[in-house]
Amino acid sequence: MIKTLYARIIFTFLAVIIFSLLSSFFIGYSFFKKDINHIGQNDMITVGEEISSLYEQAVPSDGDAFIKRMVKLSAYPIHLFDASGNVTFYGIDNRNDLAIAPEAVQQVLRGQIYRSPGEAEQTFVGMPFRFEGEPHAMFMQFSAENENIINRMMLLILILGLLIGSLCILIAARYLVKPIQTLTVANKRIAKGDFDVEIKTKRADEMGVLTQSFNEMASELKQLEQMRQDFVSNVSHEIQTPLTSISGFAMAMKNNSLVAENDRHYYLDIIIAESGRLSRLSDNLLKLASLDSEHHPFEPITYSLDEQIRQIVVTCEPQWSAKKIRIDLEMADAVKITADQDQLNQVWMNLLGNSIKFTPDNGHITIRMTQTEDDLFLSIADSGIGIAPEQLEYVFERFYKTDSSRNRNISGNGLGLAIAKKIVTLHQGSIAMESQLGQGTTVIVQLPIQVKK
Repeated sequence: MIKTLYARIIFTFLAVIIFSLLSSFFIGYSFFKKDINHIGQNDMITVGEEISSLYEQAVPSDGDAFIKRMVKLSAYPIHLFDASGNVTFYGIDNRNDLAIAPEAVQQVLRGQIYRSPGEAEQTFVGMPFRFEGEPHAMFMQFSAENENIINRMMLLILILGLLIGSLCILIAARYLVKPIQTLTVANKRIAKGDFDVEIKTKRADEMGVLTQSFNEMASELKQLEQMRQDFVSNVSHEIQTPLTSISGFAMAMKNNSLVAENDRHYYLDIIIAESGRLSRLSDNLLKLASLDSEHHPFEPITYSLDEQIRQIVVTCEPQWSAKKIRIDLEMADAVKITADQDQLNQVWMNLLGNSIKFTPDNGHITIRMTQTEDDLFLSIADSGIGIAPEQLEYVFERFYKTDSSRNRNISGNGLGLAIAKKIVTLHQGSIAMESQLGQGTTVIVQLPIQVKK
């Protein structure tokens, strides 16, 4: 059984070539057989007329010797019939295998030229010939030697075509199979976890497109693997930090000699705070996992978005009031939107919560809403410490924190903006951030008024 693609291609092409050559030969021969016979008969008639003319001019004393010489020169065997139907055969190899019907002999004796029919096994012609003063019928047969030469020539052409075609197929098959073999090796590397794979190609055909697609797939898998490793590293770090604090303070509290009674409540507050941090991290991770899945519930309803924003501001009042932050609302009344109210509530809570956390005391936050025929635009601008321009493209990634420009005393796990972006994307919207260090940050959310799901 043929198992390799290379062998299958070669044997398939060889079978196709052999079948094509043989079919072409027999089909071509059947189409041109009549023309070939006709041309051969014309040649024999021309030679016969020359023989008759030479005989009349030379008037040889030995007619048999003359005809034998003519047969050698023309390579056409001759059957010479007299008026009584007796035949004399003149051939090179003395092989007489031609059967001529008496009717054909009589037709030629009457002075007519006879051509063998197309369905006859052998090609011959008959023509009148006056031999030794008596009318005769001279039949010239297409030489078997000539026919053998033609057959050998056709056979040689077929064999050469097969050999040359086979050589070309071997080269072409290798050209076709080699990139597939390269892809197979690269695929095995990816299956073993090695995603640093890139296949060089200059081809622009389907194989080149396949190779390019494979390179893109390998690159995306490499990015996904890096994201997975970063995700595991970030989760481990986020979990390890509060666990270390909880474990350390819990062990300290077990030893009465290490912790004074007055400090116990302080340590307990730290343990409770770190436990809450772990709980929020767990909730956010579950939220992201649910949003990433295709089975997360999505229940769009039509409601007033402006009323939802006002409720969010009221809910966060303890936080912004404690920092004496001024909240300015610039929006129209009764702005309707069809979307999942609970999910968007999470978006506004995360965005406003960030603005409050990173806005210093006595700062201000402006919430502005504009509307077009099909879309709503809501922006939340704060007077906080801002974000460096080179960090803006990463702020929506999971676990990313702009600690270099933000207050290190502010807690967070870097998942809030990632959750917000995921929810906005599920609503066929977009979210962007504009910021400068020391001049505040503005987050702009675009949402379609009618979300289709």
